[in-house]
Amino acid sequence: TTRLGGHLVSGHVDGVGEVVERRSDGRSIRFTVSAPAEVMRYVAAKGSICVQGISLTVNAVEANTFSLNIVPHTLQETSLVDAHPGTSVNLEVDVIARYLEKLLLGKDSASDHGVSLSTLEQAGLALPKF
Repeated sequence: TTRLGGHLVSGHVDGVGEVVERRSDGRSIRFTVSAPAEVMRYVAAKGSICVQGISLTVNAVEANTFSLNIVPHTLQETSLVDAHPGTSVNLEVDVIARYLEKLLLGKDSASDHGVSLSTLEQAGLALPKF
């Protein structure tokens, strides 16, 4: 067996974003992508997102944008080589983030058996408050 690299992807498109900036950033190219709110809710700095089917790490998150740095080799071997401001891109969020939301909030559940922060605290599983 080998370790899991990247993140789990299913090939489903969760939303369409738009490249708003592309610029050199040291030895990589930095892309800033705008995304709809229903996608941004799952985007976290240092988390994973799939852009045009490519599993990438998010560097930073703003209100409705996120940024990624892509090394030249990855850029040349993918469809992002032609992406520029104004280019539409397919986005897929980390499936684990969606499952966690469903478990924690009880979303889409036929019955109200969702796990809450209170439930986690009672089980001794919540993080301590600093």
